[in-house]
Amino acid sequence: MAGDRREALPVMVWTPQQTGAFLDSVADDRLYAMWHVIAFRGLRRGEACGQPWSETNLDNGSLTVTAQLVQDGWEVEESDPKTDGSFRTVALDDDTVAVLRRHRERQQKERADWGPAWKATGRVFTNEDGSWLHPGKVTEMFERLVAASGQPPIRLHDLRHGAATLALAGGVDMKVVSDMLGHSSIKITSDIYTSVLPEIAKDAAEAAAKLVPLQRKTEAEARAKAAAEAEKAKRKAAKKAKSKAKKTKR
Repeated sequence: MAGDRREALPVMVWTPQQTGAFLDSVADDRLYAMWHVIAFRGLRRGEACGQPWSETNLDNGSLTVTAQLVQDGWEVEESDPKTDGSFRTVALDDDTVAVLRRHRERQQKERADWGPAWKATGRVFTNEDGSWLHPGKVTEMFERLVAASGQPPIRLHDLRHGAATLALAGGVDMKVVSDMLGHSSIKITSDIYTSVLPEIAKDAAEAAAKLVPLQRKTEAEARAKAAAEAEKAKRKAAKKAKSKAKKTKR
């Protein structure tokens, strides 16, 4: 719970356009799939580093978070997920499944290239020799990629926040988002994203209002359109009369 409370800080996220621009800029990075999964499915850094292939089912379109890699000083060790709620199954959209399939093919080629020197850790995201990723170095890589992309600087953890706000903006229920993120309670999710909820609620209200064909609204729009057309016709007539007057003088 304490860990979840530490997440309840002001949320700094990219717009969907900025997220897309960043992902486009890192499309050729060998760890693109990791940035993609964090951006769309909201895994924590340690969870992404620790995700095993044995708990990643691309045929069913899901992954189960059962471990994470964490730092003890600068050393890296495996541990259980952050909270009880962090043990979870995360659904994967078709595009993310395709990204992970391409990533697996690339990893298999790296494994063949390294031969006997390959370290069979079984992780989805690894160094080129198959060894564990260092969470601290992953953060450094992300910061360099962000700087090169020209996007506003954010933390890697904010990419996870972005996944949540994208889901909420897309109309996904708060409980579903909470489960996706592995929060211990829906209140944690609500507290973290309270700053972005008003904007999301406003967008939802506007979308809902457009679905209802109010007669008075339709009549008002018709009157406005008629007035605009009358004004346009008036200007056209005046222009025509002016042109005619000039020809008469000649």
